[in-house]
Amino acid sequence: MSNNPIPIVDFAPFLDGSAKQQTADQLLGSFKSYGFLYLTNFGISNEEVQEMFDLSKRFFALPHESKMLAPYPEARTHHRGYSFPGREKLPDAGDVAEMPLPSVKETFDIGREDDDSMLNVWPPDHILPGFKELCLAFYWKCHEVEKNILRALALGFGLEEEWLVRHHRMPDNNLRLQHYPSIPLESVLTKKVARISNHTDYASLTVLFQDNVGGLEAEDPNEPGRYLAVSPIPNSVVVNAADFLRRWSNDVIRSPMHGVRAPQDMVTEDGMLPDRYSIPYFCAADFSTVVDTIPGTWSADYPKKYEPMSVGKYMLKRLADGY
Repeated sequence: MSNNPIPIVDFAPFLDGSAKQQTADQLLGSFKSYGFLYLTNFGISNEEVQEMFDLSKRFFALPHESKMLAPYPEARTHHRGYSFPGREKLPDAGDVAEMPLPSVKETFDIGREDDDSMLNVWPPDHILPGFKELCLAFYWKCHEVEKNILRALALGFGLEEEWLVRHHRMPDNNLRLQHYPSIPLESVLTKKVARISNHTDYASLTVLFQDNVGGLEAEDPNEPGRYLAVSPIPNSVVVNAADFLRRWSNDVIRSPMHGVRAPQDMVTEDGMLPDRYSIPYFCAADFSTVVDTIPGTWSADYPKKYEPMSVGKYMLKRLADGY
């Protein structure tokens, strides 16, 4: 990891108040330069994270017919419940002439329970007792992490600490359990399938928990087309900025291209990539709001690039494009 330039930010001095502005400046600087960072001491214990990975593995180990008792709705904008491998397709941004590759992963998506516009879809309780309760508890723990990151970003921009949090009150977020089944390395190298093709995320930011298999890569801002390994670091979480936050910040913040490739050092003797698990938490501003450019990110010399935009309108279009 010594050659990895992606910043590592210790969040403890922000959370305990000992160096809030310094940490905020470091976090915003990381978003400006790379759009990616590792966050340590972020407020969720290693035991709680491991409990969620264990739960995720138990869910994806269920028979297909059991998982399909909580099926993804047919509506492309309703991202809840179980989605089987190959359903999600993302274009390979590295070659726009290519057709979208099937994404060989299965997912389970969770939102807040009081969202009448996008209801959760749960398996029957007897299928995996405690699944719903543990998922929702982790969802709200991630929301606390999100709010603290937003507070730090606001301070970095020179704004009042709650400025960004006030636009993320609902919260219209998505917790996703992901499983990448073991597949032949050859099928990825020949572009028959992808784990996840290169893409950018849609909303404000993404908080990503990953196992030790690796494969996540982000585009090098100093050398377009070259990708940096975002390898797992113990006791950390990966945070990346997304497209709406880039737009909202008048392109001050980067929304980096990234994808999941084939880590060659993890390939088994028979040429198979091992199973991989990750848990992203996608954070969005309230769908009901219309946002304008963040104060301080524009001036007479650097004018606004974007008109005010409805969060809901933007997000639902992007969600539909992936299915």
